[in-house]
Amino acid sequence: MFSSTLLLVALVIFWYMLALFFVALSRKNNAVVDGAWGPGFLLAMLATLLWQRPTGVLAFVATGLVALWAIRLGVHILSRNWDKKEDWRYAKWRKEWGALFVVRAFAQVFLLQGFLMILVALPALWMATFGGVLTAMVNIGVLVWAFGFFWEAMGDHQLSVFLKNPANRGRVMQSGLWKFSRHPNYFGEIIQWWGMWLMAVSVPGGWLTIIGPLTITFLITKVSGVPMLEKKQMQNPEFREYAQRTPSLIPAFLKK
Repeated sequence: MFSSTLLLVALVIFWYMLALFFVALSRKNNAVVDGAWGPGFLLAMLATLLWQRPTGVLAFVATGLVALWAIRLGVHILSRNWDKKEDWRYAKWRKEWGALFVVRAFAQVFLLQGFLMILVALPALWMATFGGVLTAMVNIGVLVWAFGFFWEAMGDHQLSVFLKNPANRGRVMQSGLWKFSRHPNYFGEIIQWWGMWLMAVSVPGGWLTIIGPLTITFLITKVSGVPMLEKKQMQNPEFREYAQRTPSLIPAFLKK
C-alpha cells in the first residue's frame, strides 16, 4: 500500500516541479523553488489522502499540521522574495553552469529538491496512508512539533522585522531567539520533523520513516542550510564575533 503512495507522490511532485521550473524560466529566477518547498508537502499529503482514503484520525491530524507549516512557510518565503533579485546561491550557479544551466537547474535544483521533499515527508505520508488513532506518543509528537513550529515561526518573524528596519542594514540579528542560537528557524524546522516522526511511530512500521527527520537534519546541518549560509556570513566581522559566543543551532539554554 505504501509503495502506491510513493509512486503517486513521486508523479505529483514531478509535475509540480516541472511547472515550477517553467515559472522559474519565465521569471529568470530559480528562487521560486524555495517558496514552493512547503506547499509541495501539502500537495503530496492531499494527494495521498484522496488516493488512500484512510479512516484513522491521525491521517487528518498529520495533514493539518503539515498544512499549517506549509502555508506559513510558503507565505513567508514568497512575500520575502517575490520582487527581489535571484538569490545569490542560484545566481552563482547560473553563472558557473553556463550553457548547461537549464538542464542542470532542472535536475539539480528542481528534481533533486522534489526527491528530498519526498524523503523528508515520509513520516507524514505514512500517517496519511495508514491513518491511526491518538495515543500518548502522538500527543508527545504533537507537542514536540508545536515547539518546533513556534521556534521557526517566531525566529522568521523576528528576523523579518529586523531586516525591514533601514537602520539594521549590514547588521547581524542578535536579539530575541537569535541570541540563543545563530539559526533558530533552522532549529525549529528540524524539531518539527522529529515531532512528526514521533507521531508516525504510533503507527505499525512508522519507525522506519526515520529517514525523514534524518534527511532534513543532514541537509540543514551539513549541506544547504547552515554551512552554505555561514560561509557567506563569516565574511562579516560582526557575525564572526557573534558566532564565537552563540551556538550555531541548538539554543544555548538547552545546551546548559
